Amino acid sequence: MYPKVYVYTEKIHDNAKYLINKCSKSSVEIVGVTKVFCAEPEIAKVLKEAGIEVLGDSRIQNIKKMINYGITGPFMLLRIPMVSELDDLVKYVDYTLISELETLKILGKISKKNNKNTKVIYMVDVGDLREGVWFENAVSEISQAIEIKGIEVIGIGTNLGCFGGVIPDEKNMEILLNLKKELEKLTKISLKVISGGNTAALPLIEKGILPSGINQFRLGESIICGTDATNNRVVPGTKQDTIILESEIVELKEKPSVPFGNIGYDAFGRKPKFEDKGKRLKAILAVGEQDISPQSIYPLDQGIEILHASSDHTIVDITESKKIFKIGDKMRFRLGYGSVLKAFTSSYIEKVIL
Repeated sequence: MYPKVYVYTEKIHDNAKYLINKCSKSSVEIVGVTKVFCAEPEIAKVLKEAGIEVLGDSRIQNIKKMINYGITGPFMLLRIPMVSELDDLVKYVDYTLISELETLKILGKISKKNNKNTKVIYMVDVGDLREGVWFENAVSEISQAIEIKGIEVIGIGTNLGCFGGVIPDEKNMEILLNLKKELEKLTKISLKVISGGNTAALPLIEKGILPSGINQFRLGESIICGTDATNNRVVPGTKQDTIILESEIVELKEKPSVPFGNIGYDAFGRKPKFEDKGKRLKAILAVGEQDISPQSIYPLDQGIEILHASSDHTIVDITESKKIFKIGDKMRFRLGYGSVLKAFTSSYIEKVIL
């Protein structure tokens, strides 16, 4: 069945080992993020074998999948929880990120009812405008969270780069550390975990400027893809050819490079732009935006330009390719983070674990 993705687990293992060693030199523990590959158990197992202790996912369904397969925890829920999933959270999750007092109060009651003490990392928004209490209000809110029965606030954390594109730096890391000091002084408890972010924070370790006290990163993209989308770079020391898409050519024709007629918007509400290069040899692949993001697939053959994609088709210009293609041939691409996420979510793509 095509399209297929081939997963090279040995390369993912190497990336995980490399990053574990790199982060450990700065006393940073890695939470291995499994959401990008929908917690495929064979890949999750590789992360554990590489030495990652805690696995994190945004969906409790994925955590259940890993547990049912026999993957041992501890597990962290990365997306701030819905009230409707708190019963399952208490049952299946060891740590949760959280940012709402009302949700935490309900979680505390459910935890007490089940004779548990759910461990919580309270999220602080230090500028990216995604989840978390705004840092100027954090001491007041988190000190109230610490008083809630049935839960244990073990630390604070932040997320950067995913919404506002804010890059982790010494300043926003120091905000977290200062909050830790204030909270510990006020509440007389010790906050063991300061979760400083994701792949986008790795340059702080690479440059040796991560403030002491930040002791946890939640890493997915850098392990699975060897890339860092927020900083638009390859992560030094990692491999990028970890997941390869193979898609079949269903049409091969020479056509103009600019559409004929008035141009409106495409199926996804975008207005495409075209450069007039005359007639070009184009291939249509049987894979589309339901399965991948055309912005994050990278041809393994030279001379191929990705033009555009609809929900079911991707159109590429192969005029400059030295390789001769024919109908039924397969074209191979390295996948970036966005395409890995879509490919593993798509039931139309066969996954081959190597």
